[in-house]
Amino acid sequence: MKGTNLGEFEELVLLTIAALGMEAYSVAICDELERYTGRASKLGVVHAVLNRLEDKGLAKSHLGDASATRGGKRKRFYEVSHAGKVALMRAKELRETIWRDIPGFNLEGSI
Repeated sequence: MKGTNLGEFEELVLLTIAALGMEAYSVAICDELERYTGRASKLGVVHAVLNRLEDKGLAKSHLGDASATRGGKRKRFYEVSHAGKVALMRAKELRETIWRDIPGFNLEGSI
């Protein structure tokens, strides 16, 4: 397993996998990323990140059943691994710690 540090886009993809649950496959991940961020994500880039997350042991995948609507092709579904959950929690804690340490930068109540 490679390092577990998360890049920003890796973190977004991993969070999106978690949010999609059992329906996390590449096209759905791209669609949800666009919904969350307002920006389109290229499928090839998402595939590269998914492969990297698997190489790091932060995500795992399995092939679903073949479907007639896809010409017999099977979808690859993704899920967050235990190590991925740990990495996401660390990233969240780190961000929260830094936000708390910014003096006078409290956005609560101003949104």
